[in-house]
Amino acid sequence: MSLPTRRVGADISRSWLLVSARTGDFDAASRSQADQIVLDVEDAIDPVLKADARSRVARWLADGGSGWVRINDRSTEFWSDDVDELRGLPGLAGVMLAKSESATHVTETFDRLGGSTPVLALVESALGIESAVQVATARGCFRLAFGSGDYRRDTGASADELAMVYPRSRLVVASRIGRLPGPIDGPTVSANHPILREQSAVSVSLGMTGKLCLDTAQTSIINEAISPAQSDVAWARDFLADFELRGRVIRDGSDLPRLGRAQKIDTLARALGVEPG
Repeated sequence: MSLPTRRVGADISRSWLLVSARTGDFDAASRSQADQIVLDVEDAIDPVLKADARSRVARWLADGGSGWVRINDRSTEFWSDDVDELRGLPGLAGVMLAKSESATHVTETFDRLGGSTPVLALVESALGIESAVQVATARGCFRLAFGSGDYRRDTGASADELAMVYPRSRLVVASRIGRLPGPIDGPTVSANHPILREQSAVSVSLGMTGKLCLDTAQTSIINEAISPAQSDVAWARDFLADFELRGRVIRDGSDLPRLGRAQKIDTLARALGVEPG
């Protein structure tokens, strides 16, 4: 299936492309099939280079570029400079807050940015996972994301699918409680496309609706894997058409859950440009 290249709303965005603020090609990333780009001033940026990397991002956002920015976590000395330099920039879509571990981390970031810039809380530690509901319900929190690599380093957990079920499910449940869009899963490091497709399918099966990625070549695969399947879109539209033909009459207890699922699939498919096969 070939999906059209388009920017979609951040609430339903599937592929979130991380781009180094120091060495990345922002323009090329912006032209990619990624639903959203995230300019990264936090991970793998040497402390002595952070100011230059931040300024490079700020110039690009001020000169017509548009994207999200992963900023340093609230406990670091770099957080304050990050939010102060980014505040009010016309191209700033939102910030991804590294190592979010409390509601305060989110609300202080949201307030310092002016009270209107969305904060995507990146949860990357054992404490963050256990505080996920508080983070998800914090004022200014737009969506949750899973920093799977740092979580594994913090807990000693392996990358095994079973080991990752608990933290992913915690984020899914917290997002539902906070009335947020589905959470964004961590990146797949492997360049093997079948592995990426398989891991994206696991994310979807757990209720996650997006995925971080590290390479433009991963974006189209993630977009396809996380989008509704063409067969599901066909079923949804057939069900909704039949529901209208019978005067929207509920026949039995199974109709309401199926109606809700059909409406959700149809709405998402229309927003993403997926047509039935």
